[in-house]
Amino acid sequence: MSSLCRTCLTVTPDTTPTHRCGACGSPRVVQHGELDDLTLAHIDCDAFYAAVEKRDDPSIRHKPVIIGGGQRGVVTTACYLARIQGVRSAMPMYRAKQLCPKAVIIKPNMAKYRETGMEVRSFFRALTPDVEPLSIDEAFLDLAAVQAANKHPARELARLAQTVQDQVGISISVGLSFNKLLAKIASDLDKPDGFAVLGRAEALDFLADKPVKLIWGVGPATAKRMSALGITRIAQLRAFPKDDMVNMFGRFGERLYQFCRGEDSRRVREDRGSKSVSSETTLMTDTGDLAELTAVVERLANRVAERLQTYELEGKRITLKLKTTDFDILSRSQTLDGHTAEPRVLFSVAQRLLAAEFAREPLQTYRLLGIGVAGFD
Repeated sequence: MSSLCRTCLTVTPDTTPTHRCGACGSPRVVQHGELDDLTLAHIDCDAFYAAVEKRDDPSIRHKPVIIGGGQRGVVTTACYLARIQGVRSAMPMYRAKQLCPKAVIIKPNMAKYRETGMEVRSFFRALTPDVEPLSIDEAFLDLAAVQAANKHPARELARLAQTVQDQVGISISVGLSFNKLLAKIASDLDKPDGFAVLGRAEALDFLADKPVKLIWGVGPATAKRMSALGITRIAQLRAFPKDDMVNMFGRFGERLYQFCRGEDSRRVREDRGSKSVSSETTLMTDTGDLAELTAVVERLANRVAERLQTYELEGKRITLKLKTTDFDILSRSQTLDGHTAEPRVLFSVAQRLLAAEFAREPLQTYRLLGIGVAGFD
C-alpha cells in the first residue's frame, strides 16, 4: 500500500497504515493499494461560485453565502456553511432564506465565474492534454501520458490542487480511479478540498449498499421507477440480466448494467463538434402549474448557459422541448438576431415560449422539459 502526503508531496511505497506523513508529519495523507496505478481523475471545484465570491470579498469568507436570484428565484449554489443549514441547489430562494436567514445573498456573475473556470482549466491542460470538461468548474483528466513520462499521477494531482489553491484562490476536490464513473463518485467522498481513491479491488463492495441515485444518469424520475420495482440499492440491480435492464430502462439499461458493476468504458475526450447544447429533465410528477414549470425552465437555462460557456460557444436558435402527460413531444423555437450564451437571455426566450404554449393549451400537463441552443455558425 502506497501513501501520498498532500502537503509535502512525498510518495512512500509499501507503507503500513498511518495517519501522518513520515517525512513532514502532516495528517493530509492518502493511502491506497492501487495508488501507483490509477490514472483517471475527476476534479470538481468546491462550491465554485460561492468560493469565487468569498475569494474576492474577504469580509464574507466565514459567512454562509448563497448564489441565486431574487425572492422568487432559485438557489444556483451555496457554500458549505449554508449547506449545513439545509440550503441546496435549485431550492426556491424564499425557502433558502428561511433555513439560513443570516446568509449573504449574491446574484450570479457568470462572466467572473467563466474567467476563473478557464484559469483553473489552464492548469488542468498544463498537466495533461487529455481533459474533458463537464461544466465550468469540473472535468475528467486522463493521466496515462503523465504516468508514461515516469511521473506519479496521484502526486501530480496533489500538486495541481496546491497550484489552484495558491494561484487561483479556491480549492478543488480530486477523485482518482480507473474509470469515469468511479472517479466522479470518488471526487464527492471527501469534500471540500478532498482527495479520494476508488480502486478495482473495492469497487463492487463499495457500490453494493449505495443508493441507486449515486449512479450517473439515475435522476429522481428513474430512481422513483426503480423504487416502485423494489430497487433502492445498487447491488439489487445486479440481479437483473442485461436484456431485462434494457426492457425496463431502454438504451440506458445497457450502460446501467455496466455501471452497477463498477464498469465504465467511456474514454476521456473533448468534443467541440457539437451542433447543439441542451439540457432536459423529467419531472417527479406531471404538472400544469406555470410557476412550477417556469422555475424548472430557469434551472435548465442556467445549466445550458454553463455548458455553452464551458465549450466557449454562443448560439442564435433557442428551443424549448415539452413532453406532455400523453407522451406527445412539442418543440418551440426562436431565432435571435445575435449569438448568446447568457443565462438570462436563454431563460427570457424559453419563458416566453412556455407562456405562449400555455396560452394555446392552458389545461395541458407536462412530464418533461428541455432547453436547447443551436446556430453556432
